[in-house]
Amino acid sequence: MNDNESRSQSSVTQQVGVVVDPRYREHEGPVGHPERPERLRAVSEAIDARAAQLRRVAARPATDEEILRVHGRAHLEAIREASRLAPGNLDADTFVSVASERVARLAAGAAVELGLRIASGELRTGLAAVRPPGHHAETDRAMGFCLFNNAAIATRALQAEAGVDRVLLLDWDVHHGNGSQHCFEADASVLYASTHQFPFYPGTGDFGERGYGRGEGSTLNIPLPAGCGDEEYVGAMQRLLVPVAQQWRPEMLVVSCGFDAHRDDPLAAMKVSGAGFAAMTHIVRALADDLCGGRLLLVLEGGYALSGLIDATGATLDALLAEAAIPPRTPDPTTWDANGVLSHVIRRVHEAQSEFFSGLGAL
Repeated sequence: MNDNESRSQSSVTQQVGVVVDPRYREHEGPVGHPERPERLRAVSEAIDARAAQLRRVAARPATDEEILRVHGRAHLEAIREASRLAPGNLDADTFVSVASERVARLAAGAAVELGLRIASGELRTGLAAVRPPGHHAETDRAMGFCLFNNAAIATRALQAEAGVDRVLLLDWDVHHGNGSQHCFEADASVLYASTHQFPFYPGTGDFGERGYGRGEGSTLNIPLPAGCGDEEYVGAMQRLLVPVAQQWRPEMLVVSCGFDAHRDDPLAAMKVSGAGFAAMTHIVRALADDLCGGRLLLVLEGGYALSGLIDATGATLDALLAEAAIPPRTPDPTTWDANGVLSHVIRRVHEAQSEFFSGLGAL
């Protein structure tokens, strides 16, 4: 590589930020709980392998003001008090330890900090590798391993502090982000889009959930049956998310980046490979390049197989670090299975959303 090539490659890769912090491992639950500190060791392994190409951003705690844009004061005080009395559980799935309130603030604050740096142009894109996850946390309720809704808090910070009026919040965690939908379903300034296994925990995210009031048409659910893999996930992104995003015209993309649709994951029944996550990342990166000046924030959600976390995190980072987004080719229409799972899902989404968006499912 000559000097010019080296400088060019550096200018690309150093625009990719990452937040990872050993303090996230201090949020500790019962023995055998799937949302365990080892998850971040696996993610860190993938990050460390690419450390020279990434710009580290320090984690910092979210302020009360940042949290209260999404959650009520009573919820904030409940998390603080539960941590003071820890160890304990907020529901059957969601634990707290003595460090949980502090660590949850660090998770939300990291998402905000990285998002604001991307919005300002200091960074092009980045991954906030945080825990606990956030997308199940509703405005007044912790659930599903989640205490504060990190991606929602970052989204509101972008609107309040960076002048980003319209945000597309894409959730590709294997579970539907009921909390994120709950936060934004009456808000026309945030388009919440989700691919998820259905029916499955938490039971929300059916086709007909489209938002309500002023936010009707700003919720896009793409429920997928168990057993879907790269073909269905990538196809749904190409044929549903892309035309919706192009018509909705967001000013920034935020991804609730769960890796529990990975084929190794023990909590779900999907079959996405590392290559599938890379392809999805290339798609959203290309959308961000086309619509948002490249501004793209990814916030870690689920992912409970250590092998899957290493594979999917590495594949996602490699797609972010590539010199340019290379979306996968759309399939040949003559080979498309009109009676297949993806075709059925596309038809159902079209039925639910056609009054708001055109061209859904087109090749």
